[in-house]
Amino acid sequence: MKFAPRFRSFFMSGAKILLRGIGNFQARHSLVDTTPFLESSQFTWVAELENHWESIQVELNKILEKPEEIPAFHQLSPDQKRISKGDNWKTFPFYVFGIRLEENAALCPKTIQAIEKLPGLQNAWFSILAPGYHIPPHRGPTRAVIRCHLGLIVPKEENLCWLRVGDRIRSWKTGKCILFDDTYEHEVHNQTHERRVVLFLDVDRPSDWIGQLFNRLIILLVRSSSYVRDPIKNFRDWNQRLKSTKSSN
Repeated sequence: MKFAPRFRSFFMSGAKILLRGIGNFQARHSLVDTTPFLESSQFTWVAELENHWESIQVELNKILEKPEEIPAFHQLSPDQKRISKGDNWKTFPFYVFGIRLEENAALCPKTIQAIEKLPGLQNAWFSILAPGYHIPPHRGPTRAVIRCHLGLIVPKEENLCWLRVGDRIRSWKTGKCILFDDTYEHEVHNQTHERRVVLFLDVDRPSDWIGQLFNRLIILLVRSSSYVRDPIKNFRDWNQRLKSTKSSN
């Protein structure tokens, strides 16, 4: 049994390499740019999502009233333990590769109403970054999705809180979306004394019919793997422990 974690790590690394290796095929069938950052004008849904940022922020603020009830990223997804340390990167998930997490969804109905209008929604959560934290360079597993960050709480010193994708850098702005291809190496620096919170989203990459079929197959394979199954199980275990703690108090 002591070799199981090592085998899992080896298997997951191999799977990611394979997925990245087919990125050029996915790029050829993409209907949007395959550059590190993508312009919002390529996505018709961005403007409407941005119109809802204030109501989403209100629900976020309610969640942030009890930070001890929000798990760190690696507590849900053990595959993220290299880039998520301590309580510095917390996540409050709504969707994990198309699977809706009902307990959290019920707490943020306006957020859910806004994101469920998005075409091809795969992942959605509040991503909460502590002051001074650095998410080290890493890469996402597949070009089947486009990543979007909607700025909800942005430090006043915007230039000291930034996202690098490939060789390009951008900072978040409250109420505005940043879209990027996370298969490029990327990292985050929050060099301020304030936390940064975004609504983290993955949506299907717009592609021609060949790309769509291929990407759907990739998503199905990812969804059936431990990369997704473990976070779902850990989320449910986390919520069950919270309920047990509250009922005993």
